[in-house]
Amino acid sequence: MNSSKDICVITAGCTGLIGNELIKQMLEQQPIARIYALSRRPLPFFHSKLNVIEHPQLRVQQWQDEDPRPEYGFICLGTTLKQAGSKQALESVDYQLVCDVAQEMKLLGVTKLAVVSSYGASIRSLSHYLRCKGRMELTIERMGFDRVVFVRPGPLKGLREQPRKDEMIVQAIARMLKPIMFGRLANFQPIDASDVAQAMQYGLFAHSNKKLEILDSVKMRNELNRYR
Repeated sequence: MNSSKDICVITAGCTGLIGNELIKQMLEQQPIARIYALSRRPLPFFHSKLNVIEHPQLRVQQWQDEDPRPEYGFICLGTTLKQAGSKQALESVDYQLVCDVAQEMKLLGVTKLAVVSSYGASIRSLSHYLRCKGRMELTIERMGFDRVVFVRPGPLKGLREQPRKDEMIVQAIARMLKPIMFGRLANFQPIDASDVAQAMQYGLFAHSNKKLEILDSVKMRNELNRYR
């Protein structure tokens, strides 16, 4: 973690599985003095260093000149085809909304950005979902941030407000197959949302000259083991 005493961050996707863990962790981080949270609805908790910015499209409509500008940004937005209802609706969230929010953060002063993507993200994927993630990564990479970290988790573990049946099935299968899941297959072992949130912070706050870093589940676990 950066040793500065006045770190200012902005987040989006605070009510999701990873975003909720991220907010809770950063509220406990002493060097982080201010957290702006872009949200569609009020958050279920309050904190002296948390400023919630509510807007249905996650826009910042006004900014007080005396308010500190965020240098670090975190985006934890995403949906599924089942939740979205159509491929077009999924694309409007996983590609368009994420990119719009990234651009919004850049205009506010963010120079370093961490974004939740997905294992297998690629513009050449046969999966519409993974193609959207790949397009999103490519678009954000070209926006000119000083540093971008994409985390690409596989199946997630954690408590959702609305549990996803498909995730529960994948987790059950992964538990049975865990003894043979090594190498690249280790990326399909479910990873805790809290670990992904921590890896985003370690990746973004690291003193690195890399403009782009991509962390899959294996790399995230290895990164976390360095700090534990």
